[in-house]
Amino acid sequence: MSADVGDLLRRLAPQVLGTLVRRHGQFDACEDAVQEALLAASVQWPAQGMPAAPVGWLVTVAGRRLTDQWRSDNARRQRELASVGQEVADTDLTKHVDDTLRLLFLCCHPKLSAPSQVALTLRAVGGLTTAQIAHAFLVPEATMAQRISRAKQTIKGAGFPDGPERLPVVLHVLYLIFNEGYTATSGPDLQRVELTTEAIRLTREVHRLLPDDGEVAGLLALMLLTHARRATRGTADGALVPLADQDRTRWDRAAIDEGVAMITHTLAVAPLGPYQVQAAIAAVHDEAETTEDTDWPQVLMLYKVLDRLAPNPMATLNRAIATAMVHGPQAGLDLIAELDADKRVAGHYRLDAVRAHLLDLAGKHEEAREYYRNAARRTVSLPEREYLLRKTSG
Repeated sequence: MSADVGDLLRRLAPQVLGTLVRRHGQFDACEDAVQEALLAASVQWPAQGMPAAPVGWLVTVAGRRLTDQWRSDNARRQRELASVGQEVADTDLTKHVDDTLRLLFLCCHPKLSAPSQVALTLRAVGGLTTAQIAHAFLVPEATMAQRISRAKQTIKGAGFPDGPERLPVVLHVLYLIFNEGYTATSGPDLQRVELTTEAIRLTREVHRLLPDDGEVAGLLALMLLTHARRATRGTADGALVPLADQDRTRWDRAAIDEGVAMITHTLAVAPLGPYQVQAAIAAVHDEAETTEDTDWPQVLMLYKVLDRLAPNPMATLNRAIATAMVHGPQAGLDLIAELDADKRVAGHYRLDAVRAHLLDLAGKHEEAREYYRNAARRTVSLPEREYLLRKTSG
């Protein structure tokens, strides 16, 4: 299977699944049918050529798989076949965007707990593996597999209830999908661009439907401002390049301009939320011509606001770096010392990596190397591990 076909199938999968679940319910059965249709496409399309309506082809094949499963109900089978056959000719990508969003909201069904909502959506819509989702939640893979299986059973046969109370979970899911694409949590690749671009596409659709929601706009702005740096985050051989060493002349200026304009407008008209604050921080970084030109006092102020709005150990780690840039490395070290007893990050490689960075800034290079080594042992991302190991010999 060619890389182009594989990328297309990954992009179409949630749209096809959303369509089938909307029509037929039974999440598990629809998911199995879609997987069989994707397998058939991966074999047939490279050999026979791309169909004129790829989504319609997949919906038809998956629909036939479902009707085979349900052949004991002849009347029902005939209705489904007729429905699918009627729509194949005029199916295209844009007509199924809303079905993808409907699938997002189904995965965030109120019957599910918040962790299950996020996990199921990452699996069904984001295409992340169970191992990747488990890493994002810092839980064993077996635990996450059980959680996803229980979530599927819980929403089996559920409809597509709409409700604003699920929007925060939907946004959090999109945020996690983007983050997994921007910095892959495991494996040899630094980035998975198909995930970041899909997260941006879906967030644009949510923004189109809810143009006045400040946090939707804030999340979209954050994604644009962060994704603008993608071309400079790694070398030609895939090695990680930290923000301070990136060639800022190669950043995507159009994405930066769009993101800055969006967050500037949103901050002026909408109630303040965590995604807007993160977008504002990203804008400060993107607008600085050099690392030295960064307005660190403003970044620190924004991180303090973020810590009040949405306390989170990872935000505290970033605030420690900003604190070090404004008040010196020891002030940053004092701040992260408070996280040593936090079970959410105790033993996480980022805690060791940030401490090592601040120790380096403080001139305590030998001590820094030890923490860089600890961080390298704990990360499962090969580019990050290699970067941390390089720092031990610096």
